[in-house]
Amino acid sequence: MARSTGPVLAIGAITIANRTVFNGKGMDWRIPIATGIAALLLSMAEKAIGSGAVWISYLALAAVVLTRVDPSVPSPAESALKWFNER
Repeated sequence: MARSTGPVLAIGAITIANRTVFNGKGMDWRIPIATGIAALLLSMAEKAIGSGAVWISYLALAAVVLTRVDPSVPSPAESALKWFNER
């Protein structure tokens, strides 16, 4: 497995958990499909450009955690803070 695959799979898992667990929305099957495609493309890019693809995957992970992917759903950081404060 390529070193960029882990962060990309984490991006997909965080996005799905944020949408379904934290916000009660329905499952969007485009997310796992796009995650698989992104993991494949970044693993190929890692063979071409090396560690730059790994840095891109970690940058994408940080961006997904802190920004809203869907305008109607809060970012994972916002959702987690709200969920933990309610407990």
